[in-house]
Amino acid sequence: MKGNLGIIGAGVVGTAVGVILKSRGYEIAGVASRTPESRERLAGRLQCPEYADLCSLARSSGILLITTTDAAIGEVVANIASGGGFRPGQAVIHCSGALGSDVLGPARLAGAHVLSIHPLQSFASPEVAVQQLPGSIFTIEGDDEAVPLARQLVEDLGGRAFRIDGGGKALYHAGACVASNFLVSLLDFAAHLLAETGIPYDQAIEALLPLVEGTVRNVRALGIPQALTGPISRGDINTVAKHVEAIESGGSGSSLRLYSLLGLSTVEVARRKGTITAEQALALTGVLGKVEGEVLNAESDHGYVS
Repeated sequence: MKGNLGIIGAGVVGTAVGVILKSRGYEIAGVASRTPESRERLAGRLQCPEYADLCSLARSSGILLITTTDAAIGEVVANIASGGGFRPGQAVIHCSGALGSDVLGPARLAGAHVLSIHPLQSFASPEVAVQQLPGSIFTIEGDDEAVPLARQLVEDLGGRAFRIDGGGKALYHAGACVASNFLVSLLDFAAHLLAETGIPYDQAIEALLPLVEGTVRNVRALGIPQALTGPISRGDINTVAKHVEAIESGGSGSSLRLYSLLGLSTVEVARRKGTITAEQALALTGVLGKVEGEVLNAESDHGYVS
């Protein structure tokens, strides 16, 4: 039997981690949650005690995992600390991508080792999370003494880990949001463009998904920038100009600005790929860089746009 694990937060991540680690031989000390219904449901699934009192659960747990919302972590930790629930040698872990382990400071003051462990993955439901956690990348940040435990937890979850500095958590999380959350918004943007041609929105999404999946496979196989295709990658200035004209005629300034900003970033990727000349890059930037009287600029050092 592996170390006893207490879970505070019975949502998607807490449920998936509990299910997987229990199957790997961890003793589940108990679960707590904001609502009686959610903690009863998870406790039943894990066949473990449920706790209404956070301090009691913390005292029963050698490893305390906090999988609440980011906004609730500080309150949870303060509650446990005020009741003397932390102790030396205990491991206290949260799963926020944006927050560092410093938010667990009261536990550290009590002698516990603190960590943040974040899965770089998107989970729509507990069942999806149970399937997708294995094979995922996890980031570890926190006390040196507890890093071996963190790596063991990640290994038992079927993932791979790398360590980052706490000061970089916000930037790391921003990158994750761009790749995952913003992808959803990007698909919404693309589907609305297709919908303007008469394709029903839902069918537009269905039509775009194989294209997106093929692009992801190309990135996996070839990397960036070699996976880049399309008119900007070819230096096809006329086609890009037609895109701009068509979107502009639709009357949506926000759509044109979004297309132009993404296009400027893509020009920089194409330059790194080596498939367009400096003159073509300049011409494309000229076509993309003027939106409603505003001049957009490409940042050539990193391929970002400003």
